[in-house]
Amino acid sequence: IGSQIWILMRGHIEIVGTLRGFDDYVNLVLDDAVEYAPDPRRGGRTVRTELKSEILLNGNHVAVLVPGGSGPTDYVDAVGS
Repeated sequence: IGSQIWILMRGHIEIVGTLRGFDDYVNLVLDDAVEYAPDPRRGGRTVRTELKSEILLNGNHVAVLVPGGSGPTDYVDAVGS
């Protein structure tokens, strides 16, 4: 808790943020989160979106947790910054 984590979700979404809490079902609370997701309008290229508030991720959608991970490096541009 308090460390950066890279989360690969089911599907093609990845999220990087600061872990604030979790429970037995792997529901996660993150601060300073950034979402990386494919954008069909850009030919499926990965787009980076800063999420402006604390978020809760449903553990049913979490596929992989990477402690200390910084996320993908091949994204298009910042959206929502």
